[in-house]
Amino acid sequence: MAGLDLERMSVLVVEDSPFIRSLLINSLKILGVGKVVTKDHGGEAIEFIKLVHSDPMKAGLMTIDIIMSNWDMSPVDGMMLLRWVRRHKDSPDRYKPFVMITAYSEPNRVTEARDMGVTEFLTKPFTINAIAEKLTSIILHPRQFVHTKDYFGPDRRRQNLPFDGENRRKLTEESDEVEVIRV
Repeated sequence: MAGLDLERMSVLVVEDSPFIRSLLINSLKILGVGKVVTKDHGGEAIEFIKLVHSDPMKAGLMTIDIIMSNWDMSPVDGMMLLRWVRRHKDSPDRYKPFVMITAYSEPNRVTEARDMGVTEFLTKPFTINAIAEKLTSIILHPRQFVHTKDYFGPDRRRQNLPFDGENRRKLTEESDEVEVIRV
C-alpha cells in the first residue's frame, strides 16, 4: 500500500454476514490496519460510535478513523447509518470517511449513496486490492467537504475539468449558500 503504515489506524466494519465480515477483517489485517472493530448492523454501530466519543476507555478505542458498512442490513442498514453520521445532531464526527459496501452497484444506488455523502463505494465481490485502493484514496487523496442546503459530504466531483461559466465553487464575501470545509 505505497509504504503506508496503517498500524495505528482503526476501522469500524459494519456487516451482518459473518463470512463477509471475516473477509473484511482478514483483508484489513493483511493490509496492516492495527485495529478492526465489527458490529452486526447500523444500530449497533451508532451506539458504538457514541460510546467511543463519550467513553473511549470503555469502548477500548480512542477514535474511529474509517467506517466500512454494508448497505443491506437489518434493522438499521448502511444508508441509515451514513445518514446518521453525516446529518444527525448527535454524530460526533460528520467528516468521518465512510465506505459503503454492496453487491448492488446499479447507477441509481451509487448516485443515492453519493448524494447521501459516502466517501467511497466498494462493490461485492471485492478483492484485497480494491480495499487497498479505497484506503489509499481516503488517506492520500482526501476530498474537501461541501455543505449546502441540499448536501453535506465529500466533494462529489473527483475531476477538476475546465468549464465555461461562473465558478460557484469559489467562496467570496457574498457566498453564504455554500460552505467548503477542508479536513
